[in-house]
Amino acid sequence: MSDFDRGFARPGMAAAPDMSIDAGLRSFMLGVYNKVALGLVLSAALAWVTGMYEPTRALLFRADGAGHVGYTVLGMIIAFAPIGILLFQGFARRQTARSASFTYWAIVSLIGASLGMVFIVYSGVGVFQTFLVTAGAFGGLSLVGYTTKRDLTGMGSFLIMGVWGLILASLASLFFHSPALVFAINLLGVGIFAGLIAYDTQRLKMTYYQMGGDQASLSVATSYGALSLYLDFINLFRFLLYFMGGSRR
Repeated sequence: MSDFDRGFARPGMAAAPDMSIDAGLRSFMLGVYNKVALGLVLSAALAWVTGMYEPTRALLFRADGAGHVGYTVLGMIIAFAPIGILLFQGFARRQTARSASFTYWAIVSLIGASLGMVFIVYSGVGVFQTFLVTAGAFGGLSLVGYTTKRDLTGMGSFLIMGVWGLILASLASLFFHSPALVFAINLLGVGIFAGLIAYDTQRLKMTYYQMGGDQASLSVATSYGALSLYLDFINLFRFLLYFMGGSRR
C-alpha cells in the first residue's frame, strides 16, 4: 500500500526569509519529526506482534506448500485500507487537525500491522540492520532537504513520476517473473524514495511559510507532512530489505 503515497497536495516553492534562524519553522519541523518517530515506533511494535505472535500471524498471513508467503483476506483488507482512507480524505471539503491526525494514526497502524510479513520473510537481524541503515539515510537526506538552497521542485516532480513507473513495473513483475526486473525495481525504488525524502522535507519548509502562521492549517500540515515522510521512510526501508534483509527462504 505504501507505494501510493503521493495523493495529497504539494505546494510549489516560494521565496522564504532566512530559514536557518526561524524558531517557528524549527518548532513546526520538530513536530513533524516527532510524529514520524512515534509513528515508526508504533508500526514496529505492531509489525512484531503480527509477524511473531502466532494467533495474529495466522489471521493476517498464510504460507503455501512451496513456502510462499501471502496475505489472508483480512490481511489484504488491512494492507489496502490505507489507500481507501487517503482517497476518502482526498474528497473531504475541509480538513481539521483532528481528521488529519486520525488519518495519520490510522494509516500508520494499518501499515504497521501489514508489515508483520517482513519478520516472516526476512531474518530478524536483517530487519533490524536495515531499519538502522534506513534511519541513518533518512536523517542525512532530510538534513540535505532542510539546508539546501537549491529548488528541488523539478526533481520532486520527476521522482513522483518515477513512483508511478515503479507501481506499473511492480504490477508487470507479477506476470513476468524476471529476477532482473525485480532487482531493477528495488534499486530504482531506493534511489527514488531517497530523493523524495529530501524533496518532501524542503516542501514542508515551503508549506510552513505559505501558511503564514495559521495555527489550524499548520496543525493539519504537521500530520500530513509527517505522513509523507513516514511513507518515504517505509518505502525506502522496504526496498532496502531486498538487498540487506537476509531472506529466511
